[in-house]
Amino acid sequence: MIVDMDFAEDIADVGQIPIISSLLDVICKNTGMGFAALARVTETRWITCSVNDTIGFGLKPGDELEVETTICHEIRESRQAVVIDNVNEDALYQNHHTPLKYGLQSYISVPVYRKSGAFFGTLCAIDPKPHDLSSTAILEMFNLFAELISFHLDAIETIRTGKKQLFQEKAITETLEKEVRERTKKLTENNASLQKMNEELKSFAYITSHDLQEPLRKIQFFSSMIMERELKNLSDNGKDFFKRMQNAAHRMQSLIDDLLSYSRTSTADRKFELTNLSQTLLQVKKDLQEEGLQESDVTIIADSMCDCHVIPFQIHQLFYNLITNAIKFSAPERPLVITIGSTIIQGYDAPNIGLVPDKKYCHIRVSDNGIGFEQQYSTKIFELFQRLHERTAYEGTGIGLAIVKKIVGNHNGIITATGIPNEGATFDMYLTAE
Repeated sequence: MIVDMDFAEDIADVGQIPIISSLLDVICKNTGMGFAALARVTETRWITCSVNDTIGFGLKPGDELEVETTICHEIRESRQAVVIDNVNEDALYQNHHTPLKYGLQSYISVPVYRKSGAFFGTLCAIDPKPHDLSSTAILEMFNLFAELISFHLDAIETIRTGKKQLFQEKAITETLEKEVRERTKKLTENNASLQKMNEELKSFAYITSHDLQEPLRKIQFFSSMIMERELKNLSDNGKDFFKRMQNAAHRMQSLIDDLLSYSRTSTADRKFELTNLSQTLLQVKKDLQEEGLQESDVTIIADSMCDCHVIPFQIHQLFYNLITNAIKFSAPERPLVITIGSTIIQGYDAPNIGLVPDKKYCHIRVSDNGIGFEQQYSTKIFELFQRLHERTAYEGTGIGLAIVKKIVGNHNGIITATGIPNEGATFDMYLTAE
């Protein structure tokens, strides 16, 4: 069929995402589903942009379904993911027109947004057999992949807009054009290598964290060269476009670094050692000072600290993330004070949070007098990529506290968060101490 030019551009953009085929392949392998696709969904159209089909569903890029016959149409309106393990056992969907029409028994789909917040479409998978899709790991995987797709779409749009502006100005020199061609060639080569994903790696986040860094450095390097050498030849709009591209690359670098930390926390050997938490905290404070993050108006008070059998580098990461989180969300009208303490307790000393009464725990508490948060968000703040504020208000990827929660989980522990708006936040962690 003939696809509208706007949708043809969307399909072409998706085709430029070097990891899209690998994403869909990972989805099928990790879920057991036979069909996975990225679809462009509007109020009136549903069009396939990329597909992995091992069950002969019959769709290829550019093919279209009647949008009213799809669950994606409902997701576009609700902006909520839909997960169905078994249609026949799902009271909400067992008589739904979509499973009946297409003969599916399992289904999962999450919304995909452009960085502007505009709805692009859905990342979905279907199969004629039931599958267990309701685990947190699978939904986190889909949300992570949707975020990566969104980043790539934004980067492609930024580059395309920048190129149009450069050609309109007609002020780019032959040397710059040569550099752009070389950059494009190198990016193409690197993108090709990225498609050869390592099947032995357990986590796609780990793959992303490592293999994307080289092309990202080139994007940052060449965009900096353009800004340094050709700044006078660019219009104000051109300068703005390149600044946006650099900002996007910076955000991606932060995302990669945090994904690497999250993956390392998930996959690293868990070697527990008797560790002096005071010494660990001193090293974290030294690192913060070297990075220029601990300013003169930040006071860290370390109360009594105990020794505990922990994974040393992970506890270092835990303290680092919580302190930098407190610095990020400090109240501008008062100096920041962070209080940290730890002690060994029995499970019955902290009732009602799920501790085993006769077990010993290392209780670590980190408190601050920052902007705090509403208590209703005390669980949400630990979810991957979750933010309580607009990105423009506070920088970050939304992974820092997810890493903290993962570290606590690696120590068979429990973490709770208490917040009071404009007064501060307290994080209590209970790590198994024996």
